[in-house]
Amino acid sequence: MIIYPNKISNKYVTITAIAVFSSWVLHEFSHWATGTALGYKMGMSLNKTFLANGSFNSSADYQLVSSAGPAFTILQALLIFLLMKKYRNYLLYPFLLTCFYMRLFATVISFRRYNDEARISDFFGIGAFTLPVIVSVLLFLLVFKTSKDYGFSLRFNLTTLVLVILFSTIIILTDQFLHVRLL
Repeated sequence: MIIYPNKISNKYVTITAIAVFSSWVLHEFSHWATGTALGYKMGMSLNKTFLANGSFNSSADYQLVSSAGPAFTILQALLIFLLMKKYRNYLLYPFLLTCFYMRLFATVISFRRYNDEARISDFFGIGAFTLPVIVSVLLFLLVFKTSKDYGFSLRFNLTTLVLVILFSTIIILTDQFLHVRLL
């Protein structure tokens, strides 16, 4: 096993900020692109995608748009997991951890108001938290295996998680208070 740095450098912090911002925006862009491809006029901010006007023509369209963001995030996590296995580059880790955190956070938020996976899960009648739990567990396993393979310490993992939470909080609060519309 190769030992990787367990120190957080300025470069690592910068990469973590990029990982969080790009993952968040691409997740929302996936919703936007799917809705647009289905013929809807969509809007997108830093933390949400929405119909610019009107409503969805069908529940199926709504579920398809809802599924696009999590599908992208899962594919991103799988790609990063494979890239980390192949290239042994620990600087990709924030991209993987961000995917896990995003979907776990969405699961927690769903106790208040259903988020993507919870809406889909409820739509299919399999219990609102079935898909959110499955997705969160899958992503956790990718993070756990990667962390173990790379020999990351608990401190390194927690510091990375704190950075992900910090940068995602900045995105969420910026969106909430400044209403930054991207599309």
